[in-house]
Amino acid sequence: MEYKHLIVGAGITGCTIAQRIAEDLGEKVLVIDIRDHIGGNCHSHINAETGVEVHSYGTHIFHTKEKRVWDFLNRFGEFNSYRHKVVTTYQGRTFHMPVNLQTINSFFGISLRPHEVENFIAGKSAEENITDPQNLEEKAISLIGRELYEAFVKGYTLKQWECDPKKLDASIITRLPFRHTYECDYFTDRYQGLPWNGYTKLFKNMLDHEQIETKLNTDFFAIKEELPENCKIYYTGPVDKYFGYCHGELTWRSLRFEYRVEAVPDYQGSSVMNYADIDVPYTRIHEYQHLHPERENKSGRTVTAREFSMKWKQGDEPYYPVNTDGDRKRLELYLKEAARLKNVHFLGRLGQYKYYDMDKAVLAALKFCDENLA
Repeated sequence: MEYKHLIVGAGITGCTIAQRIAEDLGEKVLVIDIRDHIGGNCHSHINAETGVEVHSYGTHIFHTKEKRVWDFLNRFGEFNSYRHKVVTTYQGRTFHMPVNLQTINSFFGISLRPHEVENFIAGKSAEENITDPQNLEEKAISLIGRELYEAFVKGYTLKQWECDPKKLDASIITRLPFRHTYECDYFTDRYQGLPWNGYTKLFKNMLDHEQIETKLNTDFFAIKEELPENCKIYYTGPVDKYFGYCHGELTWRSLRFEYRVEAVPDYQGSSVMNYADIDVPYTRIHEYQHLHPERENKSGRTVTAREFSMKWKQGDEPYYPVNTDGDRKRLELYLKEAARLKNVHFLGRLGQYKYYDMDKAVLAALKFCDENLA
C-alpha cells in the first residue's frame, strides 16, 4: 500500500480528516471501514417499502453553536429546517421532554406561570435536603425534586444504563435541559437540521475527492502488517481493541433496534417518543418520516424502530462509554501505550473513549487537522 495517510473508520471524524488531508495537503489518503457503508453510526438508508429514509443506528439530529462546523458541513450538503422535539410516555400519559412548564403543569395538575416555577421546584427539591449531591439520583432530585425524578428519569435511566442511578456519576444528568417556559425544542443551538439529501449523501460528497480512496468491508487488523513503516494512521476504532485489550476491556453501553413497517400513515406523530416506565422494555421509539417534514410519504405506511439498551460485549457496536473508575484507570494505561507510537493518532469517540455529539466530533477533527497537518 503506497498511501502516506490511512484513516481507519469512515464515520464523521474519519471523513472530516480525510477531506482536510486531501484538500489542504493535496496528498493521497485511503479510508477503510470494516462495515459495508460509510458514515459510521450516522449512516442512513431508504426503506424500500415506504421510501422513508431510515437512520441505521438510531436518530441522529445535527445541532451546533459552532459556525465553523456548520459552514464546513454545508459545503457538502444543504440542511433542512427540522427542530427536534421529544415527548415521553409515563403511566399512559404523554408529556414534553425535557421537563418544561407544560410537563410540570400537566403532571401536577396545576397552572403555574414561568416566574413561579423556580420557587415551586425549589420547594420540591428542598424536601430531600440534598446540598452536596454525590450521584445521578441525588443530583436529579436536587434539580427537579423526587416526584419528577421518579416519573421521568429513574425508570428511563435504569433501562438505559442497567444500573442503579445511585451508582452513576452525577454529571450524566447535567446533559438533560430543564425549562421554566413552554419552549419544547430539545436543542436551542443556532444551527440545526438534517442533511436535505440524507447523511449518506453528505458523507459521499465529503469523500468525493480525487485524492481520497475508500475501501469498505476492510478490517484494519487484517492489513496492518502490510502498511509501510512511515504510513500515518488516523485510527477511529476502539482504543482497547488496537492494543489487543492488553489492559482489559473498556466498558460501553450498546443498543439494539427492532425495525417495523407500520400499516398506518403516522404511528406516533413525533420522531422520538421516550418511554419512562420501567416495565416497558425499550427506552424509546423512533419514527423516521418526521425528520424530513419537507418530504411527502405517499405509501400510507411508516417506519419505526424500538430502541433497547444493553450491555456491550465484543462484536456489539459500542455507543456510550460507561466511564467507571476502573475504565478511567484502564484508559490511562492505553493512552500511555498510544503515546509510544510515532505515526498513530487515536481519534473520535471510540479512539478517545469519549462521548461526542456530532458537531463536537467535527470540531475536534478540524482542530486536530489545524494542529497536525501544517
